[in-house]
Amino acid sequence: MTDHVRIRSGAYADSVTLLQVSKRVAAFAGVVDAQVAMATGLNLETLAAMGFDVPPEATPNDMVVAVRLDGAVLDDVLVEVDAALDEVSRPAVDGDATVAPPRTTASALRGAPADAVVLVSVPGASAFVEAMDAVEAGHDVMVFSDNVPVAQEVALKSAAAGRDVLVMGPDCGTAVVGGVGLGFANVVRPGPVGIVAASGTGTQQVLALLDQAGVGVSAALGVGGRDLSAAVGGLSTRTALARLDDDPATSHVLVVSKPPAPQVAASIEAYAESLTVPVELALLAPGTDLTLRTEALLDSLGVRPEPWRRWGQPEEAGPGRLCGLFVGGTLCDEAMLIASEHLDEIRSNIPLDGGLGLDPAAVLAGDLGDADVMIDFGDDALTVGRAHPMIDPTLRLGALRRAGTDPSTAAVLLDVVLGHGAEPDPGAVLAPAIEAARQAAADAGRILAVVVTLVGTSSDPQGLERQGEALAAAGAYVFSSNAEATRHAVGLVAPAAARTATTAGEAP
Repeated sequence: MTDHVRIRSGAYADSVTLLQVSKRVAAFAGVVDAQVAMATGLNLETLAAMGFDVPPEATPNDMVVAVRLDGAVLDDVLVEVDAALDEVSRPAVDGDATVAPPRTTASALRGAPADAVVLVSVPGASAFVEAMDAVEAGHDVMVFSDNVPVAQEVALKSAAAGRDVLVMGPDCGTAVVGGVGLGFANVVRPGPVGIVAASGTGTQQVLALLDQAGVGVSAALGVGGRDLSAAVGGLSTRTALARLDDDPATSHVLVVSKPPAPQVAASIEAYAESLTVPVELALLAPGTDLTLRTEALLDSLGVRPEPWRRWGQPEEAGPGRLCGLFVGGTLCDEAMLIASEHLDEIRSNIPLDGGLGLDPAAVLAGDLGDADVMIDFGDDALTVGRAHPMIDPTLRLGALRRAGTDPSTAAVLLDVVLGHGAEPDPGAVLAPAIEAARQAAADAGRILAVVVTLVGTSSDPQGLERQGEALAAAGAYVFSSNAEATRHAVGLVAPAAARTATTAGEAP
């Protein structure tokens, strides 16, 4: 095999486009591995971890083409790279091609309906200007972009509060507005529940559990994962709650959040009590989880759900640690909170207060130490210049492969999140990787247990049942509740007392 690395100075394409190109080139006959990416620091570290030697003069303004060949002709592969770039970068013609499209958000809004919602998805350094244009024009805005400075978020939301405008984000991954899913949204039925969420995958977990219980939603208003932090103070959460309080289609509201600042949580709780609509709080903290809070909401609706769906069969694990590999930050937070009740030491790149941190470079290199670990591959530090891991699974697949050969790892906990915008067939990518990791462990005389949280609704385009069955066939034990999946995984590696931990619907 031979490696070839080429630098294309001044060339640019967005991370999703380059992911498509990488996949197409990797499928070319005689190509063992391929990465076409912008030369950001994160991408260079990823290439180094893959064994590629990138020239030191590469800068974030350059494109890197790295290919590992076994029989393919380099010139033919480079032609394929050019063809793929040309195909995926070619703009689609929609409407009158003689009219130039607007070049700014402000100019686009001049002819927009009064109730138009603006979706901003640009590099974080440019998001503030576009979002502020929307706010100043009096439009709600969803900022999908991550890596936006918190000071800009506060300025944006402060300006919006004075105009009765809702800012969803920054780093708002999921919303349902007017029956339309935005970002990584699941397909849901209409219903009486409104959701306000400082969490993307937390929203999706709740949407999936509600759907399984036969309950629909009126809206899901994401506010960005930092909204309930001390710095932001819940500015968008208050606006979203007021909107749902005025919505006749909403009879119950659930507020979902990553672990909030205590004083902000107390303030939001007091504000919620002043509203007409009943509000249930699902704020992650020790002793509670999203499944329990969703069950409490369903109880208030008079709904008694069946036990949460599972696929596959449990199996024992060998001695060793738990390795959590997540694409959802809230699901990772929830897993850490649950696991910390029974595990003495958990390391993470998004540690809980007082927890042990993992440097992003250590995550990429697989230098995780000997403790139990929980990694969020969707954290901002691991998505600079890359598509979100719900779209690009490369980094997590590498970590799963290492878990198969790591004698200290006994069990792996994964999340798979379905819905529009996510990987179109995650089971087709992840199931072979699970099988390979388990086989690598077996070849070394070990048992590697794989536990999966599958978050999705019955109408999601990936096919919930099909994904569950594919992952189970690969040897994973699959849960629809992240809390239940985590408790099961912890029970595989923790003392026997942890095995008795249950949630509603789970037998000890």
